Amino acid sequence: MKHTVEEVRLKNGARGLLIDVPDATVMSFQVQFRAGNRYVLDKNIYETAHIMEHMAFGANEKFRSEHNYEQEFTKNGAYHNAYTSDYSMVYEAICADFEWDRILELQRLAITTPRFNTDELEAEKGNVRSELTGYLNNHNRVMWPRIQQALGEDILTYNQRLKTIANIELKDIKNHHKRTHTLKNMRFVVAGKLTGRKSAIKEHLEGWQLETGERFAIPHDEPRRANPVLIRRKEATNLTFGWSMVVPHELTDEEADAMSALNHILTGTMSSRIFGSARKKGLAYSIFSDTSVGFYDSAWDFGGQVNIDTAEKLFDVIVRELKKVLSGSISAEDLESVKSYSLGRYQMGAQTVGQISNFYVGRYFADDFVRDYDGVPASILAVTSEQMIETARQFFASNTWTLAAVSSEEKELLTKLHDKLSKLF
Repeated sequence: MKHTVEEVRLKNGARGLLIDVPDATVMSFQVQFRAGNRYVLDKNIYETAHIMEHMAFGANEKFRSEHNYEQEFTKNGAYHNAYTSDYSMVYEAICADFEWDRILELQRLAITTPRFNTDELEAEKGNVRSELTGYLNNHNRVMWPRIQQALGEDILTYNQRLKTIANIELKDIKNHHKRTHTLKNMRFVVAGKLTGRKSAIKEHLEGWQLETGERFAIPHDEPRRANPVLIRRKEATNLTFGWSMVVPHELTDEEADAMSALNHILTGTMSSRIFGSARKKGLAYSIFSDTSVGFYDSAWDFGGQVNIDTAEKLFDVIVRELKKVLSGSISAEDLESVKSYSLGRYQMGAQTVGQISNFYVGRYFADDFVRDYDGVPASILAVTSEQMIETARQFFASNTWTLAAVSSEEKELLTKLHDKLSKLF
């Protein structure tokens, strides 16, 4: 779908993107604050942000309860949600085009006029406790926070987070909202048919009654290398593994594009070097690799599940294929294949208003950067084998990494797998 993007800076200090999609029949609203777990005042009340997010659509200036608010919000099929991460709290809504103004007003009520009360707090404490307890049954959910901790990130695991719930009082919820939900700390993305509506949308957002505040800085952790981390679970019938490498700087856009292409070559399809080889040999059903660019560092992650008896053979494949990359072995056929695949995915990536909005929100909410949608094909075509190889080498030269696993096995197997990987550094 064709669209145009305008960044606006409101007089009240809030900033955002207005994305005009002329053919749209729905409207999408996303509002972000740097208000996630890392901005809670004390680790003893770590779950404050998460619980506050759960209470976001409760009682407010106009509605006495979550039930009343929900009934009004969804009466014409509209959808809303909120989520919390280490850094962000995001409120999102999607509605039919004809009721965009009603839905935007309901978003305002929830975000700017919450009436947090004790009954809702106790209910959501229970819901959050149930949610986190459920995550303890998911081996990936248990493992990756341990990897983050091992590499130096100042976060808590789900077990640790559960222990903080009982400490949270109503005053903590109210204080977190007041500190974090401020105009300068607010970013928004509105997408849909905006012709003739931009002035009304900006006027509405200008009227949101919040403190001026400030845009919070992103906390800075120092990455470190760590010994292998084993999480023993008696019920684990195979081995869930995660391998994370860190470079102590933010990758450039060109380097990030190169790593995205390399990950596709390694694990992206059934014909990929690592995943494809593993499937052909019957070693593992699924494996992924991904590169993420942070604010001060960047990570290259591998993960998957493997049966105990094929784990060493799988890691032999991983080591073999990465050695090839580090030695400079990426063929012209590999390069052309990944470019063709990426261009196809790009063409398929703007079929809905939600897809268009999501293309922009990640970077914009992170660092106010407006991605160039029309420039993506040129970026894809500009990727070179040399850039892939050089960027991959940076991760191994940094030598900041760890391997973790969830398994019923003793640590001997994990140590063997760790030793295989260590030969790459």
